Amino acid sequence: MSLKSPPKHYSEDWSIDQTDSWKQLQAHYKTTKNLRLDTLFEQDPKRFKQFSIPFEGHVFDFSKNHITTQTLDLFKDLCQEAQLFERIEALFKGDIVNETEQRPALHCALRSADSTPIYVDGENIMPLINDMQSRIESQSERIRRGRWLGSTGKPVRDVVNIGVGGSDLGPRMVTEAFKYAQTPGTTLHFVSSIDGNETIEILKKLDPETSLFIISSKSFTTSDTLTNAQTVKSWLERGLGSVFDTSAHFIGVSENSEAMSDFGIPAENQLPMWKWVGGRYSVWSAIGLPIAIALGMDQFREFLAGAQWADHHYRTAPVETNIPIILAMLGILYNSIGNDETHAVLPYDHRLKSLPDYLQQLEMESNGKSARLNNTRAPYPTCPIIWGEYGPNAQHAFYQLLHQGTRRVSVDFIAVVSNCHVPPIHQDLSRANCLAQARALMVGEQEQQAAVEGMTGHREYPGNKPSNTFLLAELTPRALGMMIAFYEHKVFTQSVIWNINPFDQWGVELGKTLAKEILSNEHSEELERLYDSSTSGLLEHCRKTLANKNR
Repeated sequence: MSLKSPPKHYSEDWSIDQTDSWKQLQAHYKTTKNLRLDTLFEQDPKRFKQFSIPFEGHVFDFSKNHITTQTLDLFKDLCQEAQLFERIEALFKGDIVNETEQRPALHCALRSADSTPIYVDGENIMPLINDMQSRIESQSERIRRGRWLGSTGKPVRDVVNIGVGGSDLGPRMVTEAFKYAQTPGTTLHFVSSIDGNETIEILKKLDPETSLFIISSKSFTTSDTLTNAQTVKSWLERGLGSVFDTSAHFIGVSENSEAMSDFGIPAENQLPMWKWVGGRYSVWSAIGLPIAIALGMDQFREFLAGAQWADHHYRTAPVETNIPIILAMLGILYNSIGNDETHAVLPYDHRLKSLPDYLQQLEMESNGKSARLNNTRAPYPTCPIIWGEYGPNAQHAFYQLLHQGTRRVSVDFIAVVSNCHVPPIHQDLSRANCLAQARALMVGEQEQQAAVEGMTGHREYPGNKPSNTFLLAELTPRALGMMIAFYEHKVFTQSVIWNINPFDQWGVELGKTLAKEILSNEHSEELERLYDSSTSGLLEHCRKTLANKNR
């Protein structure tokens, strides 16, 4: 059933927190939130088997949560009330699910091996996607085989991706995860910072004769990206002089072909994007070109195939064994009903050190909203604060708060069983630390000796803190593709329950607009009239500081 405009979601009289399914889950959680997790395991030796989901040799364990089989039944009721599975089908079919911008959200189509037509404005987009992938393969292989030549005829050795947000975080995270497998002789770099420090630092390491820059910007108007692009263009012009040829040193990824051409990027060096793919969901698109350059097109296709497997799982698995839905529902239980404000993602494999940053944007830019589809404000908490760090380092930073702090933080642990690229002792230690921390958060410890030593309370670890654990057999592009897609679908599931649009970002756009305005007015003599006293005072201070410096 298509749900382009499901009536209940647009009625001001409908609110998920007023439904019987929400109220029953709310009442149920009052009875389970203080149950000792370790006691639940003692009472049911099969608890892990009941509350874990194997997938392709990996496992997702959600047994260390304040849930029972009744909780799963209530999750099902809540999904049915929100018409979740109908909304999922609307997403995959290409219905308009980005309501404020009147667009579909077809990032899943980018990784689909199904040739079933999907139409946008009367055009079947599947041939467009196939053509894009062919062009990614052609350009990436040209670079990998040393056939992309700079202006002086030397093969390209350094490739720099210039983007911000989704145009940076996705390809950066994936290429970092598989740095050990990258093509010898080609080095990937990433630039996103608008202040110039990152750009200048990287340029110091490069030779203009052998450097290629990928300018990734959906609109090709993002000031951060275009400022960096102009800086590297000037650097190339100075370094290469009269032989400088833009086509030898730039690739563009954007929906704005005219702006790419104006910059000097020829049509054959342009890769397309489309309005129906949001930036934070774009790693599967031509934004993923650095992944294909680093790993080869076969491995990029494996990355896409893993995500496609997760798509099928999301569409077909029942609630109680559906990994993205379980992730979403647990988040709603703790955040929207339990009022926990934060959620941590803690990978115990250094190759995944950038995953928390990637998920931070994915979740908070998607669901960090209070306006609902019916133009009312959500009366319940929506997206929590997502944060995290590489686990072994984080143990020496903020785990103290997790164990003994006043705030309860739910956690996703991610570990890898086997890694042939490091000595076994390292992998064993990392995995043991991950499992130990998950257990410590659950069981805690009441130190009896503390009373004798006059340390009562200081050495007591209350435990009973919830967590999930992903245990991956190996870290492969396919496995990482699955993981990212799981989290994308978690985000969509929560947006359906909260009745918000996860595909726009008007708050981000406001900041960009105001930045442009301030930049255009920073030399105005009427700052006090234009702005509040803080903004005008700070601008005046900048002006005086620069004037004194330039004397």
